[in-house]
Amino acid sequence: MRQYDLCVIGSGPAGQRAAIQAAKLGKRVAVIEAKQVVGGAAINTGTIPSKALREAILLAGEHSIAMPTMEDFSSCRATTFEKVRASAQRVITAELRIAYEHLMSNGIDLINGFASFAEPKVLDVVGPNGSKQVGAENILISVGSKPAKPENIPFGAPTIVTSDELLDMTVLPKSMLIVGGGVIGTEYASMMQALGVKVTLVEGRDRLLDFCDSEIIEALQYHLRQGGMTLRLGEKVVKISTTEATREGVSCDGILAEATLESGKVLHADCLLYCIGRQGSTDKLGLENAGVEADKRGRIEVDKQYQTKVPGIYAAGDVIGFPALASTSMEQGRLAALHMFGKTTEAVPELFPYGIYAVPEISMVGWTEEKLTDEGIPFETGVAHYREIARGQLLGDELGMLKMLIHQDSHAILGVHAIGTGATELIHIGQCAMAFGATVEYFVNAVFNYPTLAECYKNAAHNGLNKLHSA
Repeated sequence: MRQYDLCVIGSGPAGQRAAIQAAKLGKRVAVIEAKQVVGGAAINTGTIPSKALREAILLAGEHSIAMPTMEDFSSCRATTFEKVRASAQRVITAELRIAYEHLMSNGIDLINGFASFAEPKVLDVVGPNGSKQVGAENILISVGSKPAKPENIPFGAPTIVTSDELLDMTVLPKSMLIVGGGVIGTEYASMMQALGVKVTLVEGRDRLLDFCDSEIIEALQYHLRQGGMTLRLGEKVVKISTTEATREGVSCDGILAEATLESGKVLHADCLLYCIGRQGSTDKLGLENAGVEADKRGRIEVDKQYQTKVPGIYAAGDVIGFPALASTSMEQGRLAALHMFGKTTEAVPELFPYGIYAVPEISMVGWTEEKLTDEGIPFETGVAHYREIARGQLLGDELGMLKMLIHQDSHAILGVHAIGTGATELIHIGQCAMAFGATVEYFVNAVFNYPTLAECYKNAAHNGLNKLHSA
């Protein structure tokens, strides 16, 4: 039996980063991957494919900015989904190669096979060439997640699909129902709309992305509706089924998806994308043999160091739940590896940035207005609109905005929220300022290249200080 200092189950963002970190500490590391390719859902079915698809859609419309208008979509409508997917595949292939090379260059053993616990520090690995056992002083569970597929829903492409099957579609539907207004549902809804699909998005809550700033989400919802999307918020789907089309030219195979709402209303579309929840891929890991438990959604509970209740067994990434982003998963894996080998480090999860790659982009870091109000922390807002910034005018971005939350007394920056072109890049300036304890005065005194979107920070700082001084 081969013995390692660390054995990682799963080669997604958390697993890769943990393995590489441990290898750099001089540890003997193995990564066990059930699929024939590395990268997990992030590269193969999730983060990279969806973001590559988004860029391909925008480029297909001959308009690469993140705030296109309906006129910008005209050339998109003549583009087949298959051609867009082919364009995205180039990026996926490149990322797969890079991930593999990183593991190899750090001397990490890559074992192809399905792993399950035989006992707390021993794994059974069943691969294409038979089975074997692998032992390790530390084990990281980073198996990721998969779309939830309730048994009462008749899933089957191309009519009723999850985000995994959507990427394999070859024919673009004329209409689509999307059930679930979380990150995945919102991203795909805006992408499909950009391709000219008639989209109806159903969300049981009163607004999309309820963990984000409400003003930012109001702007997003306004933009989506202006683009022709139907948003059914505060409505729940109670039944999903299929039905035969009553007229020709509606669906490519004569079958429509049907969703019945709690109100009794029945909706139809060529395709239904189900985006409510994801399930941790832990059902076949034999966790009971290691003394580790998963909840009903397959998620594993960990402490602040990403260790389970069993010493030496850690978990990171989607399998531990929210926020389940590739960026946060990478950091979780790194921190877990450092902890298991006794290395101290500074973790600042409160400064993890969130990025939602909808059309338009949304990003945030730090507190929201709602949380500050709940905690009784006095704050003021500073807002800058892209339309007031020369770069915003050059990009044709009329809706974009950046909002800064400022402590009323100390003038410390408590949070930054952005929507519009480059929002996921722009947010990192605020993240750095918060990490180093900068006050809003820093942005008043800072000089930014002109014209750039970074000027939004200066405008937002002036706007916030004006409010504070007039209070």
